[in-house]
Amino acid sequence: MNWMRIAIIAVLVVAVVGTARVLFAADDASLPQAGQPAHDFTLPSQDGSGVHLADLRGKWVVLYFYPKDMTSGCTLEAHNFQRDLSKYDQANAVILGVSVDSVDSHKQFCTKDSLTFKLLADPDKKVVDEYGSIGNYGGMKIAKRNTFLIDPKGNIAKVWTGVNPSTHSEEVLATLKELQAQ
Repeated sequence: MNWMRIAIIAVLVVAVVGTARVLFAADDASLPQAGQPAHDFTLPSQDGSGVHLADLRGKWVVLYFYPKDMTSGCTLEAHNFQRDLSKYDQANAVILGVSVDSVDSHKQFCTKDSLTFKLLADPDKKVVDEYGSIGNYGGMKIAKRNTFLIDPKGNIAKVWTGVNPSTHSEEVLATLKELQAQ
């Protein structure tokens, strides 16, 4: 009897995870690809200042999209980027997080969780859409968990979709190290 319950629970877990992956899977048709120029944009950060992607030429940019401030997965991902911030600095890389949340929400998130890198507000969903990273969740349009590594010339060097927030920073650092060694 217990094995039957375990089997049913396992099937339900697989079904839920599969459904979540479909909801948040990237639409490859609209997703910028490695080798293409990164779409330029200007968005406000948590301190209200505008961040213009073109101003970051000469640096590597980790442009990561995430669904919602102060939720468990997004907090874990942000904490891991914050933990590794000195490694990104040493690699001449800047981290930019983007969601459809407001500047005020980002400010609260950064204050509450001691985040010092830039979180960018895209409430109009323009940049999220340009990067093929907009998804629907319960009738709300939110950012999918996708990341774009942009090289110092402004081209996309690597794309990750549907990332695992607990290991993603390590993945990005490993790829950054690989690409810089080439």
